[in-house]
Amino acid sequence: MSNFMAAANANANSNPNPNANKSFEVAQPPNDSISSLSFSPKSNILVATSWDNQVRCWEIHQSGTNLASQPKAAISHEHPVLCSTWKEDGTTVFSGGCDKQVKMWPLGGQPVTVAMHDAPITEIVWIPEMSLLVTGSWDKTLKYWDVRQPNPVHTQQLPERCYALSVRYPLMVVGTADRNLVVFNLQNPQTEFKRIVSPLKYQTRCVAAFPDQQGFLVGSIEGRVGVHHLDEQQQNKNFTFKCHREGSEIYSVNSLNFHPVHHTFTTAGSDGSFNFWDKDSKQRLKAMSRCNQPIPCSTFNNDGSIFAYAVCYDWSKGAENHNPATAKNYIFLHLPQEAEVKSKPRVNTGGKR
Repeated sequence: MSNFMAAANANANSNPNPNANKSFEVAQPPNDSISSLSFSPKSNILVATSWDNQVRCWEIHQSGTNLASQPKAAISHEHPVLCSTWKEDGTTVFSGGCDKQVKMWPLGGQPVTVAMHDAPITEIVWIPEMSLLVTGSWDKTLKYWDVRQPNPVHTQQLPERCYALSVRYPLMVVGTADRNLVVFNLQNPQTEFKRIVSPLKYQTRCVAAFPDQQGFLVGSIEGRVGVHHLDEQQQNKNFTFKCHREGSEIYSVNSLNFHPVHHTFTTAGSDGSFNFWDKDSKQRLKAMSRCNQPIPCSTFNNDGSIFAYAVCYDWSKGAENHNPATAKNYIFLHLPQEAEVKSKPRVNTGGKR
């Protein structure tokens, strides 16, 4: 763990530039803070949801080491949109938010409402193995939807408001208020598999199920990530590490993403930086330069060749510190280098050789 800990307060240099990492800028970004980013599972089509009530879609074109973005379409909700997901065939986008409903948007077609809650919808995932949509809300429920039917096929009570959700079938991990982490085996979705209290002492901000379904990452508002294994025999592999800190300043971990090929992962935070990590060798692979605003959300494309991240206000200092009329909102595209995402053996610096 020493390599992780050494990285804790050694974040990359601050930079007043929103594009401190010389990434490619997406054209015509949203007019207010960006709440989620989702790539199509089949192509380089990127969707962003925003506090300006919009869901926008761009086609990303790659030519060698150059990227270009082309705005394609957009739809509106009645209130801010908080989350998005894709159907596995890349034809359809789902979005949910503060209007307490999910819209299903067949690209090129008209959106229709397919799910409802009693409070804002914060998380949404399409599960292709079940042909079901799962939605998590501040109304303290998870709901499973067959989008051809008006009512949910199952409503699962949660201990508190849903803050984070991640699925790697059959594993689903739900982070709620009061630091609950609720684990489900989706082969038996109506029963909790396990409920634990977060290993982190502060509010859960994000979760990411391991690609091998053997555990999950959890990130908190207190600049810390927990690596947790589900198997009782693997508990000695659990650990936590600090990140997204500078001196006495501590920032939220807003987003966790596993690389789809190498299974290393990224963290992105309110300090405006994103970092690449390898949980197995417990090393930080690369620390990127800090941007001049927080990074509220991020995602890889389907083969991990593009990493998209938003740079904008993330509400971490409350509404009084945000003026949508003057705020700048950006979406950037980074081309990960092999050294950033490929795991490497741990270097043993002590003991006998």
